[in-house]
Amino acid sequence: MTTAAPAFDFAVAADRMATVVAGIGDDQLTGPTPCPGVPVGALLGHVAGLTEAFRQAATKEVSGSQPPEVAASELPADWRTLIPARLDALVAAWREQAAWAGETEAGGVTAPAPAMAAVALDELVIHGWDLARATGLPYDVTPGELEVLEGFLAEMPAEGTPGLFGPVQPVAADASRFDRVLARTGRRADWSA
Repeated sequence: MTTAAPAFDFAVAADRMATVVAGIGDDQLTGPTPCPGVPVGALLGHVAGLTEAFRQAATKEVSGSQPPEVAASELPADWRTLIPARLDALVAAWREQAAWAGETEAGGVTAPAPAMAAVALDELVIHGWDLARATGLPYDVTPGELEVLEGFLAEMPAEGTPGLFGPVQPVAADASRFDRVLARTGRRADWSA
């Protein structure tokens, strides 16, 4: 099997997500997020699950299980240590050249490994923003992350993808690149609780 060099590294996005997770107070777990009907705690539960699912995608472990709906995700009791540990494991798994070769599976979807990596980066960056925005924490992204996300989101239909993205939102002519990325995922950069 031919292996491909890693196209990008998850470390910055994972570190940023870990920082956001560490900054969330217990009193914020029931608060709203930019994901309609999904409180902070459920979104953290989703992050706990997706980090493991995308680690398994990198290592080509196929669990065959379907993740719960985001709104129904349960927050593990040890989330404060579990999520950072899973983020570290995800970063390490995608640093292996073999992770980028062939096809892989996550959440019942099979795709070429580089495409699945783009989905994983999207999940980390966008849900990191969701959590930061919901809890009043600072958040920024790198130009390299924006480049990957712009390429990934260019293929998404404007009407959205049920269970993944809402319809594309309008943006001002002078909107930042990240605001445009958020709009492609159905989010408004000016969302507030």
